[in-house]
Amino acid sequence: MKSLLLSFLICFSITTIFAQNQGDSLKINEQEYLEMRGLNVMLAHDFYPESHQGGVGIIQNGIRVATNGDLRLEPTPGQWQPVPKVGERVVNRENNNISVKMAYPDEAKNRTGFNPIEYPDLEFSYNLKIIPQGKSFKIVVDLDEALPEEWIGKVGMNIEFFPGYLFGKSYYMDNEFGLFNRQANGPGSYDDDDEYQIKPMATGKELVIAPGTPRQTLKIENLKENNLELIDGRAQHSNGWFVVRSLVPSGATKNAIEWLITPNTLEDYTYDPVVQISQVGYHPAQEKIAVIETDKNDTNLKEAKLLRINNEGGFTEVLSENPSNWGEFLRYKYYQLDFTKIEEPGMYVVKYGDYTPEAFQISKDVYKREVWQPTLEYFLPVQMCHMLVNDRYKIWHGRCHLDDARMAPVDTNHFDGYLQGPETLTNFEPGEHVPGLDAGGWHDAGDYDLRIESQASTIHGLSHIYEIFQEDYDNTTINQETKTVDILQPDGKPDFLQQIEHGTIHIVNGYKSLGRFYRGVIVPTLDQYVLLGDPVNHSDGEIYKETSTSKEIPLGQEGAPDDRWVFTEENPRRELQSAAALAATYRSLKDFNPDLAEDALEIAKKTWETTSTDNPVHKLSLGVELFRSTSDAKYENFIKENAEIFAENIAQTGWVLAPVFDEIQDENFRNKIKASVEDYYVQVEKLGAQTPYGMPYEPDIWGAGWGIQNFGMKQYFLHTAFPEIFPKKYMLNALNFVLGTHPGVNTSSFASGVGSRSLTQAYGMNRGDFSFTPGGIGSGTALIRPDFPELLEWPFLWQQTEYVLGGGTTDYLFLVLAADKLLNE
Repeated sequence: MKSLLLSFLICFSITTIFAQNQGDSLKINEQEYLEMRGLNVMLAHDFYPESHQGGVGIIQNGIRVATNGDLRLEPTPGQWQPVPKVGERVVNRENNNISVKMAYPDEAKNRTGFNPIEYPDLEFSYNLKIIPQGKSFKIVVDLDEALPEEWIGKVGMNIEFFPGYLFGKSYYMDNEFGLFNRQANGPGSYDDDDEYQIKPMATGKELVIAPGTPRQTLKIENLKENNLELIDGRAQHSNGWFVVRSLVPSGATKNAIEWLITPNTLEDYTYDPVVQISQVGYHPAQEKIAVIETDKNDTNLKEAKLLRINNEGGFTEVLSENPSNWGEFLRYKYYQLDFTKIEEPGMYVVKYGDYTPEAFQISKDVYKREVWQPTLEYFLPVQMCHMLVNDRYKIWHGRCHLDDARMAPVDTNHFDGYLQGPETLTNFEPGEHVPGLDAGGWHDAGDYDLRIESQASTIHGLSHIYEIFQEDYDNTTINQETKTVDILQPDGKPDFLQQIEHGTIHIVNGYKSLGRFYRGVIVPTLDQYVLLGDPVNHSDGEIYKETSTSKEIPLGQEGAPDDRWVFTEENPRRELQSAAALAATYRSLKDFNPDLAEDALEIAKKTWETTSTDNPVHKLSLGVELFRSTSDAKYENFIKENAEIFAENIAQTGWVLAPVFDEIQDENFRNKIKASVEDYYVQVEKLGAQTPYGMPYEPDIWGAGWGIQNFGMKQYFLHTAFPEIFPKKYMLNALNFVLGTHPGVNTSSFASGVGSRSLTQAYGMNRGDFSFTPGGIGSGTALIRPDFPELLEWPFLWQQTEYVLGGGTTDYLFLVLAADKLLNE
């Protein structure tokens, strides 16, 4: 009797929650997804399943709760599992459904630049449909033909639920119940393919997720005879999500899968207003605009208030007014509060209705401390390869990859996109050790590889920074002889120069050994590639010497074949960019490390003479840097002779030419370039007016942060060379965007540890600890197509929180130092 009563109460409570929703029914909107107030259901707007975007996706009460609703060949697929080929989305308004034709295998197979996936011997096609049913919707799968019997029990309908919103919340599967735990828990066992599979958390016909949290309560009913399974996808893959799955029945074709999903929506749901400001603050002389993001249905305009935080507690109201209506962008309505006229130093907050974001400062010293320094004194040291990195009581990582590197095998398509052709392009045979690569360089993001473009653009950017801003900041000890780094320990040498030296050592050593630029250095196996934690565990640190038993030795143990591979390629554009970086570093290092600087310059000169290209634009950066480093007239002549081409490509070339524009007095050249710069400014101004953030910004499936930093960096050069044409506001708006003035509810600074709120879960080397590296700059707010901006508190989404080297790091450093310089001049 008690169990019967309990079941009744459970059913009554859940029914009551769903009955609370008095909103409209789901309808197909103009952007081709199902919509009602508080609920959106997308189908195949995105196709990025390995990073949790694709198939059927659900946005419930303003948050994306589920994605990747599709047929899959594994219970909890990871990054390198087979995915279907996606056809055209068909919107049938007459029959009130949206469908897409899908097929295995995906003929493209190489859609993200990775090695072709090993597809099983299975071909089938199907229609995946979403059908509105009042406040619910159906997912229906119609197979063109029944599955082969040997695949019954393996192919199933999956949908993934974001773990970060579910930890600690409950679920019911029929009358079973449990919690969503923070870590994957057993038991598990090995399947017929010797793959570990965790036991489902629950099995049944009807699943209710988060019944105690109305904003997230969602019910899934399997309308077919078989069961649903709730599975923890993190058991196989650290970046997995919770998976709901049901198998395709034997012999099934039409309605092979039929689910009814009912997400609870809050009555008259309205997205809470968000105030987007720089999490660091503003210079008194800077334009200061708070962007207020609101629901399109929100007609209750409120006063926005700027409050100054008193030094003895409490607030003083400084400004109170109705914000100006900017208009609509993506799915939101935007307002702006302009408080540029407020210049008194202090700590402030902006209050809009009940929303008060974190405090920020107004100060002429706002960019002088704790903004760019974390990137220089934490992030870059932590990313240094071939070094032990010590930080007081903590060692970030040991002296890794001291066995670098063996020549990559020919005809190799590496799973991370490296391609070695039919020749090594060097005097080294495949598998032979290449000396000199066991020093210098930085790990790229969390992958621990060293891409030439990342290394080169990092030293290039750092060299420009040191040359322009002459910042001799020293708070790190870097010892190349002992391969040791000590964070927060000055050694009397400028950190910028030591970092430039570190990157240049690796590039120059590689060139000297190989006789050319390398393409990249990376581990050979997937087991090494996915390692989380200290990269010293990638390999045994000893140069590989093959023996009769070496191939059987486990990775990381003495004698194992675990040395990284070095790849080469014929890529004139990349070679020219790498040489340009070396030419720039010459000017920075010529007094600090003269021998290394001379090596860098000689390689740059040789590349100029030996590397040909049909496009002068590709050679421009090298020509400019060599002209600046040598004053040789032949480089100036090259620039003048190609003025017409450079003028036609001014968005690419203008900022590169800017540092030498005043040195080239040829009137034809100057007139052409200046006229093109004026035309380009008109484009920038037009694009900048199309977003509430005051600069060109086109959201994409990948976070736009790095691109916006790069845009801002280029604006500095354009402003300083052509101040009568380009104002500094676009550069400053780009910096504000990165520091918190960007779309979405998460107003974090993309720079971890910078500002009052920042990314503290990021895709770096310590992502497995759900942590961050101070000064790392994440990719930033991404677009869930077609119109939902998202920045999740989650460390495994590289398209939102990944750290990278190159412009993703140096452009940020440049922007902050440039803002300080221009605003305080």
